[in-house]
Amino acid sequence: MPEAVPIVLQKWGMNMVEATVVEWKKVVGDRVTQGEIVAAIQTDKVEAEVVAPASGTLVEILVQIDEDAKVGQALGRIQPD
Repeated sequence: MPEAVPIVLQKWGMNMVEATVVEWKKVVGDRVTQGEIVAAIQTDKVEAEVVAPASGTLVEILVQIDEDAKVGQALGRIQPD
């Protein structure tokens, strides 16, 4: 079985160092398709959507709603098919 793929918080701005998860659009156990929106984040300057880096099943949410995450941190994990 392939290793789970992390959903990593990407850097959207030059000064962005962290963001807050404001919504998960999927729950653990849901099927996701690569490129599908799975979460929403907010920084002090921007609101953005986080997309699935792979197709498979969302197996873990590591950063809950209203929690902060650093750029490069895994927000969740997807088990590929």
